[in-house]
Amino acid sequence: MNCAPCSSGACGPCCATPTSGSATAAGVHPDDLRQLEDLTKFPFTTKDDLRRNYPFGMFAVPMEQIVRIHASSGTTGRPTVVGYSRGDIDTWSRLMARSIRAAGGRASDKIHVAYGYGLFTGGLGAHYGAEHLGAAVIPVGGGFTERQVQIITDFQPDIIMVTPSYMLAIADEFDRQGLDARTCSLRLGIFSARSPGARACATRSNSGWVCMRPTSTACRRSWAPEWRRNAPGSGTG
Repeated sequence: MNCAPCSSGACGPCCATPTSGSATAAGVHPDDLRQLEDLTKFPFTTKDDLRRNYPFGMFAVPMEQIVRIHASSGTTGRPTVVGYSRGDIDTWSRLMARSIRAAGGRASDKIHVAYGYGLFTGGLGAHYGAEHLGAAVIPVGGGFTERQVQIITDFQPDIIMVTPSYMLAIADEFDRQGLDARTCSLRLGIFSARSPGARACATRSNSGWVCMRPTSTACRRSWAPEWRRNAPGSGTG
């Protein structure tokens, strides 16, 4: 829910969304949400709910409070559309910054963002998060794989944020250009948004990428023994 519980019978915007009917059928009201345990009383919002109310019927605040609209590709049906308020963008930026930090990113890093920018949420989410962390963002976007390799070579980023499958395409492009990817500046890849994930990274360890844990989306370079010696929790710094 995107609003505080209603008071004095004056309902906020969330009470007027299409899912308010399912909440009523479940015998709950936004006023009943007072602590974390209360969430178990409320019905889930599903993708079908979003599609039935396409495009903006599920927004919980007036359009004048929406500062950005994103949508899925719609390959399995109608796109799912999400509107973001200013507060949503701030929360998203903080969340992404914490995720990058947890993966090993720092404010001193240069971060190469190779997710798509546009209706897809990936590029801008990574971008705002990296900026919130204080890192220098290189907003390359997706595609133009030859240029990706050139920018990595010239700009010397420390981290790349990209889908795992496209990381493999970039690794192939290094090979095609006769370059050794193991000598590039990247020390960390944050791979998400599309399968195959860690398993695919591990299969390309000969090209320089390996996942430290099978479920990880943050992959370290297999040719970086210095990082391994100084990794958090390694006991060596």
